[in-house]
Amino acid sequence: MTEDILDNTPQIRREIRSFVLRQGKITKGQQNALETFLPIYGVDYQEQLINLNHAFKRDNAKIVEIGFGMGHATWQIAKANPDKDYLGIEVHLPGVGSLLMEIAEHDLQNLRVIRHDAVEVLKKMIPDNSLDGFHIFFPDPWHKKRHHKRRIIQPEFVELLASKLKTGGYIHLATDWEDYAIWMLDILNVNTALHNTSPTNDYIERPDYRPLTKFENRGLKLGHGVWDLVFTKK
Repeated sequence: MTEDILDNTPQIRREIRSFVLRQGKITKGQQNALETFLPIYGVDYQEQLINLNHAFKRDNAKIVEIGFGMGHATWQIAKANPDKDYLGIEVHLPGVGSLLMEIAEHDLQNLRVIRHDAVEVLKKMIPDNSLDGFHIFFPDPWHKKRHHKRRIIQPEFVELLASKLKTGGYIHLATDWEDYAIWMLDILNVNTALHNTSPTNDYIERPDYRPLTKFENRGLKLGHGVWDLVFTKK
């Protein structure tokens, strides 16, 4: 899965953003999907709280994915779990177009898309204590130490995620960089609102609902590790 929702050098006393925009070329199919399906399956950014039940026309569990890349895992999860509603947040236009194509092809009524900065969406549009889960899969690890401040998983961002979860709601993170896995674990462990679901207090086996990507499967065959973390709100 491509990784496009990133943390753009958050600093103390400065507003953070959840991405670095890396615009790639848009295919004709993606452009057509943006024009045709974004008005149908998109949710417009607005600086006021919204009721996601209205967007999905039902009162079901609501799960937000931040930085879905090209959306390969996103649509598969939504298709396999029709009893849950999913909101994907991404700024990368080719990725948004790609996911919209899948939504239309598979007629996924339980998946919607917002093209905007995830931090602003969460702060302005999502009520506190309203979500059942967050997915953040393979965010950019910014592996050089001087770039660690750009990682999306930072204490203040995790606090924001936790504030939007219902009691019992979860945060599911996945990475193929061990250093980032340790970073994530350390940050989530110090948040007193969260509980690690791992019986060993570190990582869990990949949940069945998260499909393997081609990139991930190739890495596993080469002996590369993948780390999943799931924390729930107390």
